[in-house]
Amino acid sequence: MHAKNRLPGSGHNTPSPPASPLRSPRLRHPRAGKSAGKFALNVSNRSVAQRVAWIVLSVLLRRQGVFLFAPLLYISGMLFYMGTVSFDVVPDVIKVRKAPGSVYRSPVLYAKLRHEMDADNSSSDAMSTIWKHAKGGDWRPCINKFSGGLPESNGYIYVEANGGLNQQRTSICNAVAVAGYLNATLVIPNFHFHSIWRDPSKFSDIYDEEFFVKTLENDVRIVDSVPGYLMERFDYNLTNVFNFRIKAWAPIQYYKDTVLPRLLEEKFIRISPFANRLSFDAPPEVQRLRCLANYEALRFSNPLLTMGETLVSRMKEKSAKHGGKYISVHLRFEEDMVAFSCCVYDGGSKEREDMIAARERGWKGKFTKPGRVLRPGANRVNGKCPLTPLEVGLMLRGMGFDNDTSIFLASGRIYDSERHMAPLLEMFPLLQTKEMLASPEELAPFKNYSSRMAAIDYTVCLHSEVFVTTQGGNFPHFLLGHRRYLFNGHSKTIRPDKRKLAVYFDNLKIGWKTFKRHMLSMRAHSDSKGIELKRPNDSIYSFPCPNCMCHTNKTEDSKTTSTA
Repeated sequence: MHAKNRLPGSGHNTPSPPASPLRSPRLRHPRAGKSAGKFALNVSNRSVAQRVAWIVLSVLLRRQGVFLFAPLLYISGMLFYMGTVSFDVVPDVIKVRKAPGSVYRSPVLYAKLRHEMDADNSSSDAMSTIWKHAKGGDWRPCINKFSGGLPESNGYIYVEANGGLNQQRTSICNAVAVAGYLNATLVIPNFHFHSIWRDPSKFSDIYDEEFFVKTLENDVRIVDSVPGYLMERFDYNLTNVFNFRIKAWAPIQYYKDTVLPRLLEEKFIRISPFANRLSFDAPPEVQRLRCLANYEALRFSNPLLTMGETLVSRMKEKSAKHGGKYISVHLRFEEDMVAFSCCVYDGGSKEREDMIAARERGWKGKFTKPGRVLRPGANRVNGKCPLTPLEVGLMLRGMGFDNDTSIFLASGRIYDSERHMAPLLEMFPLLQTKEMLASPEELAPFKNYSSRMAAIDYTVCLHSEVFVTTQGGNFPHFLLGHRRYLFNGHSKTIRPDKRKLAVYFDNLKIGWKTFKRHMLSMRAHSDSKGIELKRPNDSIYSFPCPNCMCHTNKTEDSKTTSTA
């Protein structure tokens, strides 16, 4: 579509604009007459510079059109001048003040506040006072299960679940919902091998397959393989089966209008890839199946569940002083996470070289494209920089947790671990990881499988009194909802405002009392957001209320109990 032009066209038939009126002969020929001789005499007596200036002025006066080029001449001169001046001298002339929170100064702040922090005896038992119960009632699980038989199946659906542990979990739950809605038989999802996670685990390695099928038997048919007579039609080759490539966040109506007719015709279809291929906003029946799959049917396989529960028991033993209550922290400060964030810390040239190499390994050319500008300061101000172990420690101490608090750290390999972990261990010497809680022999069956190791972390974090998320992602996304399902609708999760933290950590004038007041306010805000109802575009895996849980009024419950 072309923009309309109100000006005449530029073709040959377009009339030329009228010529400018001619000047009078007297003005056009100033040298004529008696004044010419006098004028010439005056010019001869002037300097060379004056002559040149007068000649230029005369030309301009004769040709008014030249005035149109005067701005261009001025701009060209300025650009030429700027090109000859080094910008290294600009800071000496204009001191550019960096935005608050744009520089990593946390180590300096820690050194400044440490004495006051260690001497602070005013803290109450934060572990027992952090969460306030919601007034008026609690939430409880209330997922209805069908007890009758299922109608005849419309066909088989095979999906490929890609990504890491929790992205695969999304695919599984959405596949259950789609299969149930279309009255189809779901083949146990296949886990796609990912080049980043590099985990060849199958469904039964991560989840209790028998329990999964049994829990859903009255709602969705689930089988571990397609019948032979169907596979024979496709020469026993899955690539011959029609594959739907569905857009992300497709509505359930799309499956009914587009997928179901083909399913009825073929009796066997594939959907690959299947990550995030179903909209969060869906009818109640679809949400019910999602709830049932995620919160009831998906249980870790026995080896993973046993290992996870063992570590939970050991964490409770180490936190006996606080009644077995401990904090779990999901810390994302691995090298690839730091590199992807494009944030600058305090590692100097080594850090810079490490980050450049990591970006090139993981995302070849993505960060070096022409025109790509990295703005680490802006990233920090906008809360996009991963929190360091030191910053997590400062935040928790400010929130009132003493150095005798037990912390479980769920994380991959921390970047420059020895240097970055030292301050956190100074602030919380009782910190533990799964590698510290379990022997190498106990972890050996899971060691080389990223999803299995993540499943162990998930279990220990799920049962902690306080869960701290620092960066977002699928891991905390699912834990938020699962903890709400487990703790009467409250997530018991600290979700720090990293934009505010960046400003506080950058303020070297702040005192311990002021810093602590800000942290306690942030803690209270997390408590107030513990119970949240799902909005249309929210994930049911983070917000199970009210689709998966029902609100119970304490007054009504007490009346019912007394009447009984």
